Amino acid sequence: MNQKESYQTSQKAVVRECLKRKKGAHATAKDIYQELKQSGYRIGLTTVYRHLETMTKEGIAIKTIVDETTPACFEYTGHEEHEEHPCYHCKCVVCGKLIHLHCDEIGKVEHHIYEEHGFMVDARRTVFMGVCEACRNK
Repeated sequence: MNQKESYQTSQKAVVRECLKRKKGAHATAKDIYQELKQSGYRIGLTTVYRHLETMTKEGIAIKTIVDETTPACFEYTGHEEHEEHPCYHCKCVVCGKLIHLHCDEIGKVEHHIYEEHGFMVDARRTVFMGVCEACRNK
């Protein structure tokens, strides 16, 4: 392995470890980039994004795209499938805030939709649009 390959591999490992520390949560490429930068790592945002995309293709991360105005979110899953704890998303139409929602009650609705209507919901692409508490209280 030459020096450039070794450098890129170590960068990928750093990105993977950073995302892994957030297991069960979502992070954007910018979140990872900023955390690494604050920790003293010299890595570009494009490089972080490229490694996250590679991890998604390898099956150790999932990528969630909520809509065209929200950055893609990534979640570390390891090599196992991430279906036991689905994550739904709530997006505030006023401020744009994205809330990641792990809720057994919504899972019951998902099950009902499957059993009664023959439709399988993809939690990674399910977005509830509405108004967040902070915007409602303004």
